[in-house]
Amino acid sequence: MSEPAGSPPKARLFVALELPEPVAAALVAWRAPLLRELPALRALAPEALHVTLCFIGWRAQEAIGPIAGLVEQRARASGSVTGLALGAPLWLPRRAPRVLGLALEDRHGQLAALQAQVVGALTDGGWHEPEARAYLPHVTVARVRRGETVPRGTELPPPPALAFGGAAVVLYRSHLRRGGSQYEPLSVSSLA
Repeated sequence: MSEPAGSPPKARLFVALELPEPVAAALVAWRAPLLRELPALRALAPEALHVTLCFIGWRAQEAIGPIAGLVEQRARASGSVTGLALGAPLWLPRRAPRVLGLALEDRHGQLAALQAQVVGALTDGGWHEPEARAYLPHVTVARVRRGETVPRGTELPPPPALAFGGAAVVLYRSHLRRGGSQYEPLSVSSLA
């Protein structure tokens, strides 16, 4: 899949919280035996592990600058995001899983506040339409390969016991590729 036809050129965008490198490394180690046991799973690259805050979708490339400005403004205003911890493994969606993820515990509510601020700013700016479903903070660690399924009742080991904070908020461009999406950081906004 590629960009939709027509003009002007478009970019598929989303905003995410960047994970600290030690957390990404721990997630890669946690999923390694699962990838060996479940050939239906396809790993995400370690640098692609993140916490999605807002999926924006296809936007004109000219929108990248204004969107990046709003994201940076919200990241600066939000302060730090601390008190995050890895939670239970998740199959998403539950009925016909396409994703293996880990829920996130948001012990201080700072991640939820940041997510609400980012969504609010993008909605007010006309760049986003909020989803009806509630926000589910999680990290996707693997995807189910196209045409494959995961056996029902597959048990998953508990994740590593890690508490951490977010380092930055990133505006990403998602390039759709046959072997899986590749994420290009367009702007990185450090958190206080």
